[in-house]
Amino acid sequence: MIPKHARILVVDDEPDVLFALKLLLKTEVREVVTEKNPELLLSLIRQQHFDAVLLDMNYRSGQATGNEGFYWLDRIREHDPTTAVILITAYGDVRTAVRALKAGATDFLLKPWHNGQLLQTLAAALQPKTGSKSGGTPKKVVGPAAATALLGESSAMQEVRAIIEKVAPTEANVLLLGENGTGKELVAKSLHEQSRRAARPFVAADVAALSEGLFESELFGHTKGAFTDAQASRVGRFEAATGGTLFLDEIGNIGLPQQAKLLTALQNRQVVPVGSNVPVPVDIRLLSATNAPLHALVARGTFRQDLMYRLNTVEITLPPLRERADDVQLLAQHFAQVYAARNRQPVPEFSATALRKLQEHTWPGNVRELQHAVERAIILGTGPVLHSADFSFRNPESATASAPAAIVAENPLPLLEVEKNTIQQAIERHQGNLTKAARELGLTRTALYRRLDKHDI
Repeated sequence: MIPKHARILVVDDEPDVLFALKLLLKTEVREVVTEKNPELLLSLIRQQHFDAVLLDMNYRSGQATGNEGFYWLDRIREHDPTTAVILITAYGDVRTAVRALKAGATDFLLKPWHNGQLLQTLAAALQPKTGSKSGGTPKKVVGPAAATALLGESSAMQEVRAIIEKVAPTEANVLLLGENGTGKELVAKSLHEQSRRAARPFVAADVAALSEGLFESELFGHTKGAFTDAQASRVGRFEAATGGTLFLDEIGNIGLPQQAKLLTALQNRQVVPVGSNVPVPVDIRLLSATNAPLHALVARGTFRQDLMYRLNTVEITLPPLRERADDVQLLAQHFAQVYAARNRQPVPEFSATALRKLQEHTWPGNVRELQHAVERAIILGTGPVLHSADFSFRNPESATASAPAAIVAENPLPLLEVEKNTIQQAIERHQGNLTKAARELGLTRTALYRRLDKHDI
């Protein structure tokens, strides 16, 4: 039986499919959210927790490879590996189904589906997350990333925990600084959960991903008819977070016009929805984060100083993993327990050489990179002990290069691997939009698909 308290997200570019699934599920679960544009998927799952995502594998590309679905599956699992993801496609075969399950999908369904089969599949997918007794409050699901937000015994992490303990109960705005993968959003959630606003909403927005045209609509809301696609009024993130906490990620990457609008809203503690002249009061605690050198941006005049003062009543700088090497073993063993349980395998041990290799690595991707490294090792490993050979890391220079020519000669890569890395980086930069990635690479979309198949991306 599907738990009544479940929240389900359905992502498919066919309106008829969205309508059919919402009609089928709305009496079975607490909430069904539908979305036809996969590029809005990350925004939705950052706003609230979904117990399961029903995800189509093919969108407007006109191809039936399923690569777009696999891309968005990876993004969902990066955000929260505990979310059940059921992939749906009209072009299925055994090879695709096996690939889907290996990539981390909970299950795989073909269109057209039988309603009974879909409900059974969804119930089975949600079963591991619903251990509460009938009539009780469901347990909060905490993913492996969330569990590690404050995990660590290094002096750097002890200092971070001490600051959070002091700041969380206050109303102070907090600016989180640190490299990608250090857990800024997870610390923001921890600040919210330890605050007096914990019972109210935690609403997140990646403001760098919002175009200039969408910025006001997403943050401040809009009225019906305010612009061409505004078929209904919509509450913005500020209003949705009233009484609770608003987390603005990548705050250092917005332009000066957006900075001015944000500053006005914070100063006046009210927003004006697009298409309206009536201000709406808001009561939020603001948390923001960036990996950009914000003080340097202020000095260069590309970030407003008055806005920075609004954001950083308190600053918390999260240390990179290379500065907390003492925590690597603890984190690795934690991830091993999480992913062994997820893949129904015994918890492996780490050989001395494996631990030494992990501790000596510089971790340019920080905790997120370590998490993925352990997950891969558990999936691909062949025994009860993980050895150093089970962990392979890309050369940092090649990982950050924007073109093959930037890969240094001391660590040459085979030409095919260079091509594969370049394609993957282009797809990631465009958040899975294969048309834009093909344009950047100077390829036709057909040529890009041939290369995706060749590299099994």
